[in-house]
Amino acid sequence: MPISLIPSFLFYSIVSGITPGPANLCSLSAAMKFGKREALKQWKGLFVGYAVVSISSAFIAYFLGDLFKDSIRILSYVGATYIIYLAIHILCSNNKRQGKSTISKCNFWTGFLVQATNVKVMIFCLTALTSYILPYSSSFWFLLLIGALLPFIGPVTNLAWIFAGVRMQTVFQKHEKGMNLIMAGALLLCAVSLICT
Repeated sequence: MPISLIPSFLFYSIVSGITPGPANLCSLSAAMKFGKREALKQWKGLFVGYAVVSISSAFIAYFLGDLFKDSIRILSYVGATYIIYLAIHILCSNNKRQGKSTISKCNFWTGFLVQATNVKVMIFCLTALTSYILPYSSSFWFLLLIGALLPFIGPVTNLAWIFAGVRMQTVFQKHEKGMNLIMAGALLLCAVSLICT
């Protein structure tokens, strides 16, 4: 990749990472409901899930290239279905009613599953690798290196959502149903945008 494209690549990566999506909204929700400590447990799963998707994308971009483009649409439907499930889960959750048992829903594996099925991340990684790297380098090792570095952009932006959620924790406790409705609605918009684009 030419040095002149690095600012564009970084801007694309940061904007893609910070915009609302399933992982960011789940980070916000976890922080508002359970606090920073529990949300960071989930974030570790988000990071590892992102790394798996990113490194897998490097393999896919290198070995499958054009063949994989047809499967993106199917992934969009699978991802949208899972996002709708998350929206329903957030909408139906009631922290006061479930008490401490809900904390078990905020863990490493929840974060991993959210990110490993996050079509936004899959499309981002494939786009970043095929648009910014492959036209300038056909080296498998360079693709793999960039795939290994991408998790240090996306999941780091998740931290902004976690810390925003910690700040909003008292608001959530006062207006739990309304906040759940807003987050579920935002997730539904993510699902619609995946299907409609």
